[in-house]
Amino acid sequence: MLSKRHPQLNKHGELIHLLSIEGLPQAVLTHILDTASTFVSVSDRDVKKVPLLRGKSVFNLFFENSTRTRTTFEIAAKRLSADVLNLDIARSSTAKGETLLDTVANLSAMHADMFVVRHSESGAPYLIAQHCAPHVHVVNAGDGRHSHPTQGLLDMYTIRHYKRDFTQLSVAIVGDIVHSRVARSDIHALSILGVPDIRAVGPKTLVPGDLREMGVRVCHDLEEGIKDADVVITLRLQNERMSGALLPSSGEYFQHYGLTEERLALAKPDCIVMHPGPINRGVEIDSRVADGAHSVILPQVSFGIAVRMAVMAILAGNEA
Repeated sequence: MLSKRHPQLNKHGELIHLLSIEGLPQAVLTHILDTASTFVSVSDRDVKKVPLLRGKSVFNLFFENSTRTRTTFEIAAKRLSADVLNLDIARSSTAKGETLLDTVANLSAMHADMFVVRHSESGAPYLIAQHCAPHVHVVNAGDGRHSHPTQGLLDMYTIRHYKRDFTQLSVAIVGDIVHSRVARSDIHALSILGVPDIRAVGPKTLVPGDLREMGVRVCHDLEEGIKDADVVITLRLQNERMSGALLPSSGEYFQHYGLTEERLALAKPDCIVMHPGPINRGVEIDSRVADGAHSVILPQVSFGIAVRMAVMAILAGNEA
C-alpha cells in the first residue's frame, strides 16, 4: 500500500508516480524540467529515439477523449523506445461492466510497466496507483477537474525557456478556472517554483474564491488582471463540464474576457501568451493574438513531448 502522505514518492524522495503537482518538492519539479531540456534536441535527430525504455510496455488508458495529450504521450514513449499500447476504452471491458481495478489487474498481468491514465473522475489515477503492482508506474494524464500534472510541467518548461527566472514573474491565468485541472496544476507549480505574483482572471462564476487562500490574486476585470503581466495563460470555456448557464453567451464572454491585441498591450512588451489547447478562436483568444509574435502556443506542444519523455524516463529509473 502506498504512503498516504507521499503517494508519488518512494522512501528516498524519488518520483515513482506522477499523480499531481500539489505537494511535490521544488527539487522534483526542477529535476523534471532539467531532464526535459536534454530531450528537446531528440526531435531534431534523423533517428528520433533513445533506448531508455527499451523492453518496457506503456499502456495508454484514456477513459476520456484527448487526441493531443494521448498523441504526445505516445510519441514520447516511442522516442524512449518503449512498446506502446493504446486501449480503445469505449469498446473495452469497462464498457462491458468490468470495474476499473479489475481492468487494471488484467492489464498488469500482461506485464505492463507504466499506465498513462486519463479519466473523467477525479482521483482515478490515485486509485490505480494504490492497487497496481509495485514495479508499475502511473502517470496522470488528467483526472476530472482535479489535476493535469504533465500539462502543468510543460507550461512551466515553456515559461522557464522564455523567462528563465520564476522568482521575478507576474503570471495571469485567464478564463474558465473553476473547471480547469490545468489551472490548478499551473497554480501549484508556479507557487512551488517561487512565482511571487499569480493572478486568476475571469467572471465570478468561473473563478473559485478559495484561490485567495493559495496566495492567488483574483481579478474579475481583464484589463486589471493582465496589466504588466510577463505571462498570460488563456483557458478555453469547458462547456462540457458546466452545469447550468454560467455565462450569457460565448460572444459576450469574448467581449469582456477575450484576449485581443489591444488588451494584450496592457501586459509587458515581452509578454508571452500560452494556451493548453484546443483553442476556441474568437471566444477566449483572438486569432491575431493566437498567431501573433507574443504567442508560444505551438512551442508548448513541442516542449510537451520532451517533458513527457522526462517524466517517463525518471519514473522508469526509480523503484518503489
